[in-house]
Amino acid sequence: MTKPAWTREFLDALARDGVSVVEERPDSAVPVHRVRIHSADWKPAATACATMEARFAGIWADQHDEGYVVHSLYERDGRYLELSTFLDPGAALLASLSCLFPAADRLERHMRDLLGVQVDGGDGRRWARHKAWQAEEFPLRSDFPHAGRPPRRVPSDVDYPFENVRGAGVYEIPVGPVHAGIIEPAHFRFQAVGEDVLRLEVRLGYVHKGIEKLAVGRDPRALARLAARVSGDSAVSHAWAACQAMERATGCLVPPRALVLRAVLSERERVANHIGDVGAICNDVGFSFAHVQCARLRERWQRRNAGVFGHRLLMDSIIPGGVGVDIDADAERSLRSDHEEFRRETTTLFDVIEDHPSLDDRLISTGILQPGDARALGCTGFTGKASGQGFDVRVHAPYAPYDTLAMKTAVCVEGDVAARVRVRMMEIEQSLEALDRMLDQMPSGPTSTTMPAAGANAEGLGIIDGWRGEIVCFVRFDSQGRVARYFPRDPSWFSWPALERLIHGNIVPDFPVCNKSINASYSGHDL
Repeated sequence: MTKPAWTREFLDALARDGVSVVEERPDSAVPVHRVRIHSADWKPAATACATMEARFAGIWADQHDEGYVVHSLYERDGRYLELSTFLDPGAALLASLSCLFPAADRLERHMRDLLGVQVDGGDGRRWARHKAWQAEEFPLRSDFPHAGRPPRRVPSDVDYPFENVRGAGVYEIPVGPVHAGIIEPAHFRFQAVGEDVLRLEVRLGYVHKGIEKLAVGRDPRALARLAARVSGDSAVSHAWAACQAMERATGCLVPPRALVLRAVLSERERVANHIGDVGAICNDVGFSFAHVQCARLRERWQRRNAGVFGHRLLMDSIIPGGVGVDIDADAERSLRSDHEEFRRETTTLFDVIEDHPSLDDRLISTGILQPGDARALGCTGFTGKASGQGFDVRVHAPYAPYDTLAMKTAVCVEGDVAARVRVRMMEIEQSLEALDRMLDQMPSGPTSTTMPAAGANAEGLGIIDGWRGEIVCFVRFDSQGRVARYFPRDPSWFSWPALERLIHGNIVPDFPVCNKSINASYSGHDL
């Protein structure tokens, strides 16, 4: 494979800085160039990526028999670079990348808390662990039991050292982790003067489920089922990412009909979540009419999911090697009718939302995420697109069948709540058009194939555009063809820090609508 231009620049920059490449491995199955380096060169290599304005896309660690392999991922111009390095068990220490890429901070802390890979620099506070494990216990290590060693009572996490803002008139508002509404738990710590928010710090991890540990030892079919439950509103996206990673690891060629059906499922998931969010955002500022109409449309859409595909949230529709569902002529007619009716109703509804003074007053200029912040945090999906970041995996690093669909990117530059609503509405319109084109071009043939057995240490990287944005999934198999490591990186790892930034300069009562406009996943983050 020919090296993409920015990868050649990167390797040339490393050579000029005296950084030696241990191994270089292009991957023809995915737009990723893999480079292994020495641990001492970890930060210089990341510095070169930052200098070339590459976007940080994730970091994770993988325990092998002989030590740890740490991976980091970067993207520029639709091409990915995966850097990895080996660490001896007795010297599992790396330089922190958070000074170069702020989005690396919490992923580094997650890696340290669960595997014991230490980072030099960065934030030293616990992140994922809370008080469930002792300081010397690392639950993702191979010698730690699946059931853990739970104490009779887990101590309360009351002494987490939140950062404080000091000054005359500054006061603190603690919110959560238990909330008045039926939402997942998180703790929001505000510092404010009057109603003006000076600082927000989000504390997550309360719905940690042990997803990465539960994956170990599973067969591919069982991993796909687990992946669909990483974040229930992204069942299709996470299952597709996991299956794509496994298929790339085994060289599995998915039938064309199955690939198009996967995209149909993915776009239906996108439409359902976007229309629900549009209504919920309007409801947060008192415009209940839009909320009722959006909820009605979403309910009808999800009932069709259940009728045609067997599940409202499309759980377990995607399996290794293809899909577990198919559509016949009657189902296709029903779907086309849905698209037309949904398009007709949202055209009128979206016109009302776009030109309603009371909405404009609450949404325009509220919760502005500056383009520089969105870029620094690696935000993708509607959060990034509303702040001028046009990257979309379906468009810039397309996978089948998107490589033939000529998708467009919905981009705004204002960065406020109104822009995030507008991007959602634009994406709904684009998804409806794409769904019709996919039904027009639906190939015949099988909907699945048997995935070949995985070799020892075979690994794959799945990169999917979910409705929240880019999902990255890493899978490695053991010598028995079972999962040795599974790491799903949800877009919410980057949109939660974005919420902390966009709330600056807003008043406390605007927090609910700012939060809903991001709608980051608690479960997708709290693995």
